[in-house]
This record gives sequence, structure tokens and C-alpha cells, in this order.
Amino acid sequence: MAAKSLAHIGASGETHALEEHLRSVAALAREFAGRFGGGEQAEVAGRWHDVGKYANDFQEYLRGVAGPQAHVETGDHAGSGKRVDHSSAGALHAESHEHGLAIVFAIAGHHAGLADRRKLRERLAGKRSRLAVAVADGASRELLGCGVPAPPSRFVPSAQGDADGFRSFELYTRMLFSALCDADFLDTEAFFDPTRSAIRGGGVPLAELAARLGARIDAIGAAAPDTAVNRLRAEVRAACRGCSQLPQGVFTLTAPTGSGKTLAAMEFALQHAVRHGLRRIVVALPFTAILEQSADAYRRGFGAVDGDATVLEHHTSLDPLRETAKSRVACENWDAPVVVTTNVQLLESLFARRSSRCRKLHNLAGSVIILDEAQTLPRGLLAPTTDVLSSLVHDYGCSLVLCTATQPALLRSHLRDAGFDQATEILPEPAALAQRVRRVEVDWSMADAPVSYDALAEHVAAETDVLAIVHRRADARELVRSVDGRTEDRSTLHLSALMCPAHRRERLAEISARKSRGEPVRVVATQLVEAGVDLDFPVVFRALAGLDSLAQAAGRCNREGRLAGLGVLRVFLAETEPPPGILQQALEITRIMLRAGPIDLFDPDTHTRFFARLYGAGGANVHDEKGIQQLRAELSFEQVADKYRIIDQDWAAPVAVPWDERARKAVAELRFAGPSRARLRELSRVTVTVNRKDVEAWKAAGLVEDIADGAATVLLDAGAYDERFGLDPERVGLPAPSSLIV
Repeated sequence: MAAKSLAHIGASGETHALEEHLRSVAALAREFAGRFGGGEQAEVAGRWHDVGKYANDFQEYLRGVAGPQAHVETGDHAGSGKRVDHSSAGALHAESHEHGLAIVFAIAGHHAGLADRRKLRERLAGKRSRLAVAVADGASRELLGCGVPAPPSRFVPSAQGDADGFRSFELYTRMLFSALCDADFLDTEAFFDPTRSAIRGGGVPLAELAARLGARIDAIGAAAPDTAVNRLRAEVRAACRGCSQLPQGVFTLTAPTGSGKTLAAMEFALQHAVRHGLRRIVVALPFTAILEQSADAYRRGFGAVDGDATVLEHHTSLDPLRETAKSRVACENWDAPVVVTTNVQLLESLFARRSSRCRKLHNLAGSVIILDEAQTLPRGLLAPTTDVLSSLVHDYGCSLVLCTATQPALLRSHLRDAGFDQATEILPEPAALAQRVRRVEVDWSMADAPVSYDALAEHVAAETDVLAIVHRRADARELVRSVDGRTEDRSTLHLSALMCPAHRRERLAEISARKSRGEPVRVVATQLVEAGVDLDFPVVFRALAGLDSLAQAAGRCNREGRLAGLGVLRVFLAETEPPPGILQQALEITRIMLRAGPIDLFDPDTHTRFFARLYGAGGANVHDEKGIQQLRAELSFEQVADKYRIIDQDWAAPVAVPWDERARKAVAELRFAGPSRARLRELSRVTVTVNRKDVEAWKAAGLVEDIADGAATVLLDAGAYDERFGLDPERVGLPAPSSLIV
């Protein structure tokens, strides 16, 4: 009877034998989880994950109720509304074994997602009959008769109260779940869509990428003039190449802005991976603007083309025109040599519960992970974040590189209740190196007393090539208008997060074009421009803020070292405050440090002291504000996924704006044909994130509308989007958006 039981029926009536599916998934899952020692348990999970499909009611549903189109890969629901549970039986069988708990979670969640332990117990208690039905209706003794091996001892809690042990087991369970889900998806896809399945995988070996990148950097260096900046870049590269042969672990790369650390860190990662037999490089960055910039730099370094399988970009703002069929499938499980993604995508996936988010996690095992602009990690999530990243290094064969010009204090010796036990700095004497190649002097003379934006406008208008960075978006608009009133060309440019990504890219291109033509370039921006955006000005004005923000602003000044002398960063005390929370705390710490004496903004030790104070401020649980570590120890997967958010989902809401014809066409298609991946991705390039409460008020006023059953929220009145300042409801008589960081 087992041979006649089916896992799936294709659209043309072709059948997929259930036992064949179970054995194939078991083999794939064993391969995937074998990379971190969980292969034997993953194999058992694969053998048992769909045994509930042996039940006659499921087979009847598959063959008759839903018709030949049924493949039941979206859950345990029949198309008619009838529920046919097929995932509880295998979970119940695993529950009867001593070492089966991780397998129970994985099987029970392979459609619905990982559940909280309490909810899972309650669910299975009411499903006891499903296992008996599956066995009675054909599940073979041979299939169910294998035992359950113990998971690797490093993942097993030593006692019931071993919180650290249970957190280790929690991550192991999620990784086992990842291996099972990916194996299930891949085998099912091979049955339903062999053409799609055939384009997976491939890509250039890491050793060849290392050779290509090395040759590219060699060529760039040979053609570059002998300047202090280029000598710095050569030193950074040499240090990265040398340290790449060290044993695996946590590394820091504390290199000045403009020192070529993007490519140097990649060269370290590739050579380190080749040295230790690692499988891929994953680069995570805080913002999509610098992500696209970095991905393009890697492609040029590898001689790769846009959209191929070598450099995989995975983020919501990726232009659909840059996608290919191969890159789309690779995004599902990160099966690519080099993955470039956002902090949100990487870190939230490590705490996720849904198969779509977790499916790729097993492919992190045996990787080099680069966290670029590491100072942007949220303070309130530092404890769970550093704990899981440490586990990836110690238990899953990863190496981690924390890369920034302003290295945060992320060692346990600084944070006490969080952080890494130790880290190896790649650059020898980064402080001395920073001093030797200093390109900017800091003028603190305007930081003693508040400077009005009218007064600041006089200073900015007197320059012809200048960047001014302010606290808030309203400040930026006010300063732009004030500078315009003092210049003949009235062409001051503006950058903030109220501009959609496509709009910002156009402005950055305009800045570059003006500079190439030798025209005046005056730019007013929020701190949006401070993390890796490739801008270079001889003079930068920056509102007094945290030292990390000031140093990042300095990185937009004389970035390429082309000035005969030093660039100038003029720090001014603004008449407004930054948004409340950590930004205001960072500003106050800077004030305290200034009162104690002169600050050397380019000394890495200065930033260590600053971050130690910043991370230490805020009282108990400051590094785990939502109690995620305790929830992890309780195996509360649903609550962990809900609470671990880099961006507060209760606060943030996306609004798509009719920026260009492509956006207007996508909105029209959404209204007519409903949501699709391509249409929603098209809108992501014109989306502005604002306060959810503002969006609700705008809906009531008829300014925005939910379309396609809530799949997207779109701006109805184009007059509320300004071609200079972005989203501006005040133009149509509605309140301005509440303050965001940028």
C-alpha cells in the first residue's frame, strides 16, 4: 500500500510517490545539516515529516477533493476548506523518542512555522489519532522503525535550568528546521518544476573569485598615483591578506573611511574561506543604498555581470530589472558563492520561525560573515544578536568580520551581559594608521552655543562644494530653503528618507554629474548619507551628535585625499535635538566627553570609550529590551520571531509613491490583476517608510489607499510628493510625517 501512497499530484496528473519523496528529503536534509553535525537527526526528520500523508483521508483529498492540481505545499488546508492534517503524525512519532524534541518542532512546523513549546504541546495533545491513522493506513514499519540519534552534545542542555544550553538548543532546532524545509522545498520543486530546479546552484568557486579579485586590485593599485590614501589602501589590503590565514573566529577590521575596506574585507573573506574550506561569503549592511554600491563593487572586482549567480543581492529594494530567474531562486535559500544582504534580512532570519525566512539558514554553516558598518547594530538587541553570532562561529563553522571605521565596543569585557568573548583586529595598530593618513581637521568652534539654521545657511551658502548634515528631515527642508535664499542659482540639493530609493539614486547621480562639470554643489541631508554613501566634499557641516555619527560625517570629507591640504569638518550645535532615544543619548555622551577635554575623532580608542558609555547607559536589560534571551531559553519560537525586529513593525509602514512611469504602471497592474512578486518588487523601489499612525490618519483623509487586498499602500495625490523633498503631505494641507531617524 505504501508504494501507492502519493506525496503530490502534478497539474497533468503525474504522480510523486510518497516514499520516494520521504527518502529524497531525508537524504538532502542529512547533507544540509551534516555541515553542523545534525545530519542524522535531519535524516530522521526527512523520513518522518510527511508520514501523515499515508492517511486515507489525505490520499482521498489529494486524488479527488482538490483534483490533480493539489500539491498541498502551503499548509494542511484543502482547497475546499476541509482541513487535512499531515504534519502532526511525524511530530507525534518523534515525540515518543528520547532525543526527538528538535525533530518534533521541525516536522510540526514545516508548513505552519516553528511554534512556542507550550502551544506545540497543546496542538499535539489534540492530534494523537493522526499517527495511529497514518500507521493503520499504510506508513511502513521500515520507514518509522529507525531510532532517533542524540543531537551533538554541544547543543544539549545539561539540566532543566541551563538557560545557555537551551538557547544553544533553540538555534540548533531552527537550523535543523531550515535543513528540513529547504530539502522539502527542493524535492517538491524538482517534481513540479524541473526546469526551475535545474537552474539552481552553480556559480564560480571561491578560489577563482579570490584570484579574480586579487588580480583586479593589483591592476587598480598599479595604475593608482602614489598618494597617502593609496598607500593606506595597500596597507589595509596587505593586513587583510596576512590575517586571512589565521584560525577561524571573530575578527574586527577597524579601517578609516575611504581606505578600501570594502574590497579588502572581501579579499580577506575569500582567502580565509579557501584556507579553511568554507563555502560562501555573506555580507550584511544596514542600508540598501550602500548595499547596492558594495554589490556593484564586488561584481566589478570579480568580473561578474548584473544578476548572475556569483553575487546575489537579497533585499526588498532591488530593482526587478536587475533580477534573473537564477538570482530569484537563489534568494530563496542563499545558494550562491557571495550573498550581499541587509542586517534586517540576515539577523531577523536568525530569529525567525517561518519556513520562508529560515530556509536559507543552514547555508550559513561554514561561511564567512561580514557585518559592514557594525556600529549600527541596535543596542536593545545586542545580547541576543551577539549570542547567536557567537554560536555561528563556535558551533557552525563560521568566521565573523566586524567592519567599520568606528568600531563599537562589542566585547563581553565592555558589555558584561552581552558581546563576544574575544576578537582579533586585522589591522596592526589601527590608531597609528589613522593618524598617519588623516585627511580631515575638525573645527569645534561652532559647537559651544546653538547655531540657528539661518546663521548656518550663511556659512553653507558661502561654500561652492559643501555638505551639511542635520538631525531631522524638517531641519533639512528649512536649511535648504534658507540656503536657496542666499545663493543665485537656488539649486541646493536635498537627501532624506522621505525620498523613495529611486528618487535618492537620481539625486546622487546628479551630485556626481555636477561635480564632474565643475558646477556648485551644495547638499543638505539627514544622517542617511553617513553609512557608506560614496560622497566626497572639501567641507562638511555636521550637527553635534554621537561620535560615531561625527566620524561617519568626516568620512564624506576629502574622502579620496585629493585636496592639497586637509578637508574641514565643522561641527555645530544645532538649535534642534535629534529624535528621542539612543541618538539623544549619544549626543549627550559626546557633550560629556567634550567637557572632559579635546576629542580626537580619528582615534579608535576614542570610539571604544564612547560606545562603552553608550551601551552601558539605559539601566537593566538595556541589551535585551524585549526579553528575547529568556524566550529563547523557553523555546518560545513565535514570541522570539515577533519581538526580534531591527525595524519596529508597530511603528513603520511603507507607502508607495508615483515617482515615475514604472511605479504608476505597477500600481495600475496591482489594481487590475492583484499582487505578484514582480509588481510588489517594482513598488519597493518607490516606497517611503513612515509612522503607521500617520498612514492611518492619511487613509481617513483620502491621501493614501490600501490596494490589492492590503498588499500595498499607495499615495493617491501626487501633489503630496515633492520633486525636491519627497513625501510632503503639508503641500495638500495634512500634517507632516512624524520624525524618523533619517
